[in-house]
Amino acid sequence: MNWRAGALGLILLLGATCITQPAWAQFLGKRSVESTGCASAVGGDVRDSTITTVCGMPPEQVVELVRLAASPQAGDRAELLVRISALVPASSELRFEAIVKFFRLLGEVPVEDNELADRFAQIAEEHRRLAEDVKSLRVNDPEVQALRQQAAAAVEAADHTRARAKLEEARAIVRNKRETLTRVLADQQREEAGLVFEQARVERARLAYDEAARLFREATDLLPAGDAMRWRYTLNEGSAWFTKGDRFGDNHALEQAVAVDRAALQLASRSERPLDWARTQRAVGVALRELGDREGGTARLEEAVASFRLALEEITRERSSLEWAGTQTSLGGALRVLARRETGTAHLEEAIAAHHLALEVFTRQRVPASWAITQENLGRALADLGRRETGTARLEEAVLAIRLALQERTRERDPLGWAKTQEYLGSALEWLGRRETGMAHLEEAVAAYRLALEVVTGTRERWPVQWAIVQNNLGHVLEALGERETGTAHLEEAVAAYRLALGFATRERLPAYWAMYQDNLGRALLALGRRESGTAHLEEAIAADRLALEERTRERDPLAWATTQDNLGHALLALGLRESGTARLEEAIAADRLALEERTRERDPLAWARTQNNLGIALRTLGERETGTARLEEAVAVFRLALQERTRERVPLDWVRTQDNLGLALAVLGDRESGTARLEEAIAAYDAALSLVVLDEASHETQKIRKNRTHASALLASRQHMDR
Repeated sequence: MNWRAGALGLILLLGATCITQPAWAQFLGKRSVESTGCASAVGGDVRDSTITTVCGMPPEQVVELVRLAASPQAGDRAELLVRISALVPASSELRFEAIVKFFRLLGEVPVEDNELADRFAQIAEEHRRLAEDVKSLRVNDPEVQALRQQAAAAVEAADHTRARAKLEEARAIVRNKRETLTRVLADQQREEAGLVFEQARVERARLAYDEAARLFREATDLLPAGDAMRWRYTLNEGSAWFTKGDRFGDNHALEQAVAVDRAALQLASRSERPLDWARTQRAVGVALRELGDREGGTARLEEAVASFRLALEEITRERSSLEWAGTQTSLGGALRVLARRETGTAHLEEAIAAHHLALEVFTRQRVPASWAITQENLGRALADLGRRETGTARLEEAVLAIRLALQERTRERDPLGWAKTQEYLGSALEWLGRRETGMAHLEEAVAAYRLALEVVTGTRERWPVQWAIVQNNLGHVLEALGERETGTAHLEEAVAAYRLALGFATRERLPAYWAMYQDNLGRALLALGRRESGTAHLEEAIAADRLALEERTRERDPLAWATTQDNLGHALLALGLRESGTARLEEAIAADRLALEERTRERDPLAWARTQNNLGIALRTLGERETGTARLEEAVAVFRLALQERTRERVPLDWVRTQDNLGLALAVLGDRESGTARLEEAIAAYDAALSLVVLDEASHETQKIRKNRTHASALLASRQHMDR
């Protein structure tokens, strides 16, 4: 009985009423009525009541009328018309054909016999309401209004099929107009979004990055949902935040860049737009790398590396060779920064490999600018690796790579890029100079930094972070020069440069840089304090180191923490030499021992040897103030350990200095012991130091070593004379 089930759906949607006047002359709108000759009384809503008679007819007669309406026989249909004609008066609100239709409807649905009267009343009332509503509703469109009127006429005749069709026609007209209007509105939204996008670009051009980011977001929000341009606009918003954070040291802006770029990932799914998804991963990686470089720890940097590796899964060399090479360069940069927070050289070697891969595509002939940037990044990675290794081969490679970059990155073409490359050249030259005996490379490094400052100082308002970095690096090489000279001019310049850098690189703005610059300042103040009388600069040095340790924690950055502990030990030792008592010296020894817990020989042999040397100096000095020889013997042992890594071939200058320190410890031991063995060993250590001409004959260090040898020789001569 599918035809009955279909009709049931229509009937069940109808409202409810009952017909209470003879010959069905009225429809009731009240919730209760008095019973008259045509229907039983109904209390409350008719939908919850039972009507037992219709127009004085018992239910069985209603059932018979329904049977006649449902019958396929022509005679039965004719009989139905006769009976209904006799029942419906001329004043009836219902048209004759509608009443016939109602009975037919009742025959088409599964209704129990005792419910037929109720259902008839419901159908009739719904019909009346529907007819009134369709007639009364007016619309502005005349074509739609005409169709509604036709539908109303069909409803009055109970021709529901025609009514539905006319309403569908009207709906189609309205839908088409709505869809057209929606398309027009969407086009207008895109036009407005494009204008706002250009406004954002104007703001970005005048360095108003906050306003640019806001307008890029506004442009994105104007676009319809699902519009492909939402991805592009969102990436531009992230770029505005990144540029602000990069140039002005605003870490919050970098965090915004990461968040916005990650949101852009939702607008370009990997399955549908793999290259756009990969480009977005690369943007996330760039922001994370910059943020991680400024913060302590490795979490951000590890995330950056992961983002670049994900990008390379889709940006393949075969699919997009230039983008692939650019992403390899970005990966190499992230690996290099990550390696600075870790022991070992694996990530640096990976970084170098990534840059070499990029250079297979970024040739000088094809893309000279990209080639130059990659050469520069290769040089930086080589320089960092050279600092971890003995010898100068990697550092020389680094200098060569960066000089190649400068052949394309000229001051005329790209002044700021040229300045950055000069800065990186200065860094490589400095570390090369620190390994060599002469001063030439250190002086070249100073010149490179000063050239960079000529550009970045002029654009300090636009590139304050870069300006602070160059100031710090200039201070670093000036400090190295000052350590090799007798005067204090270069050391004072170094202190001034560090203070300038710290003027912008605050703890709130650039915490990792701030801690590094405090550490550097402390070291320069220490070197200056050693050349002066009094303790003011030494106390400042200790204060700077302790500040650095507030940010450079062992958990966050163990190697940097160890470096600062080592520098603190140095400063405490220097102050202890100026004071009576042993408290400062014991603090210095404790700081050096802490540093050696992270600065192991396996992790970084040269750094380990440097700290061993510093520990030996503190032990020797403390031993000089105490009775007995235990501290002095420990100092000798520590210096000998340091010389296992600080060899004449690897680091000649450091070897000379450690030989001098060993001679001093042996001389003090020899003075306290009988015999001449220790004194002879001391003189041998001094002679070894003086045998390698690594210092200017008139330099402060050379004079000091000669003075120490003269003192030991006098002790030895006195001891030999006494023995005779």
